[in-house]
Amino acid sequence: MTMANRTDTMRFWVLLVVLLFGGGIINVWEQAGEAHVSRRNLKEFPAQIGSWRQVGSDVRFDDETEKVLRADDYLSRNFVSDSRTASLYVGYYATQRNGATYHSPLNCLPGSGWVMSDAARITITPANGGGPFDANRFVIANGRDRALMIYWYQGRGRAVASEYWGKIYTVLDSVRRRRSDGAMVRVMVPMGNSQEEAQTTAIEMASQAASQLTEFVPN
Repeated sequence: MTMANRTDTMRFWVLLVVLLFGGGIINVWEQAGEAHVSRRNLKEFPAQIGSWRQVGSDVRFDDETEKVLRADDYLSRNFVSDSRTASLYVGYYATQRNGATYHSPLNCLPGSGWVMSDAARITITPANGGGPFDANRFVIANGRDRALMIYWYQGRGRAVASEYWGKIYTVLDSVRRRRSDGAMVRVMVPMGNSQEEAQTTAIEMASQAASQLTEFVPN
């Protein structure tokens, strides 16, 4: 046997061992399944956060919308503070291995007739002193209705604006921690005469909400 043949044979066996070892790891990972994490149901989210208090009952979607969202738990609630109003939506997914995952507003809102403009990244600092993070900001309009929207992706100890990085972290955490749970968090504030005022209100609401989320969207 020539030196070249021996080298090719060695490469073959090394590759075979790597493939068998990798296949074994994947098999064990699949059999182990999603790691269980304890959390509170979103219906227990505080009715008062900072100066913001709940107004009305939690909004529940119709069956068709819930089938599209495929969220394991969600919260859709309106809040007021003095004369200001804001809505909070949190859609939580216990696992994203089965194809169920959070729905990006970039896809959902245009399909519902909303026009999105003035995209930007803003910083949210949780009111409890948690680490600041980036979130997405858009002005959205549907006919005569206009609002300022902030949203981000949260789970497993991270809050990120980028859907792309959110997916990457989900894959990495699925392998390293056997966890793919996470949520999309959205705050919307009606637009009055001032976009700046609407943004200030939305950031304040988002900061208060972010300070409470870890009990419902576990680290």
